[in-house]
Amino acid sequence: MKRHFGNIIVCAFFILLIPHGLAAQTDPVFKPISADIIKLTSKVLGEDRKIYVYTPPADTSKPDKHYPVMYVLDGDNHFSLVAEYCRYLSRRDVNVVPEMIIVGIPNTNRTRDLTPTNSIFDYDGNPDTTVNSRYKSSGGGNNFLQFIGTELIPHIDAHYKTQSFKILAGHSFGGITTVNCLLTQPDMFAAYIAISPSFWWDRRYLLNLAAEKLNNDRVKNKIIFYSDANEGMSNGKSAFHDDVIKFDSIITQRKIAGLDHKYICYPEETHMTAPVKAYYDALRFIFRKWDLQP
Repeated sequence: MKRHFGNIIVCAFFILLIPHGLAAQTDPVFKPISADIIKLTSKVLGEDRKIYVYTPPADTSKPDKHYPVMYVLDGDNHFSLVAEYCRYLSRRDVNVVPEMIIVGIPNTNRTRDLTPTNSIFDYDGNPDTTVNSRYKSSGGGNNFLQFIGTELIPHIDAHYKTQSFKILAGHSFGGITTVNCLLTQPDMFAAYIAISPSFWWDRRYLLNLAAEKLNNDRVKNKIIFYSDANEGMSNGKSAFHDDVIKFDSIITQRKIAGLDHKYICYPEETHMTAPVKAYYDALRFIFRKWDLQP
């Protein structure tokens, strides 16, 4: 089942930000992150998938300790960032989130896996019918969620000390994947993070689905953090921003009991820098009521 390719050293994001003189005096907790790389053969996707897994250091005083799990889409870009955040924020001298297992899912065909429908329409709503259309393979999002739910999660639960509390996090196309999961398979995760979700996809398919699906019965006892940045924003307005605002209004106007939600806009950030702030804010929001231990 589980094939380890050894431990890899994922360069820690924050080490690069520490001046050399300070790094020499820094506590040794800033050692680079070590992660398992596993290969999972997926019958659902019909391919082998590489998965990154970070686990907290073993607690010798609590050998049976189990951990919440955060599944991170676009694992090739965001895994080390999120793992470093969680490792720092769960340190005993910080102690604002629990220690967590972080599962990074790198891409093989991003457009296929992270879009909920097959669509030929681009950001501006124009059809692309060319032979080499970048959206030709789109629409495998629900199949990808099936892979996560029926193959990846059971594998992680079987081989790691996991708790039932699970988070799904994604950015851009990954953001609409997390929203799609909340709307269609809400019980797969307890909390969802959607950073700059691409609601423009397929002529705002997910906004229409949200208007249909978001109700008290489907999303009871769930948490969602969502955000956007300066994606073409001018004078506080852009089509991208307006879409996220519409999603927020659907949630807030319905006053859905049992859905804990927060929206933040980062107008000074770009589409690609927003995750640096948003993952931190999302973790602090999700665990703001966490019962801190001395």
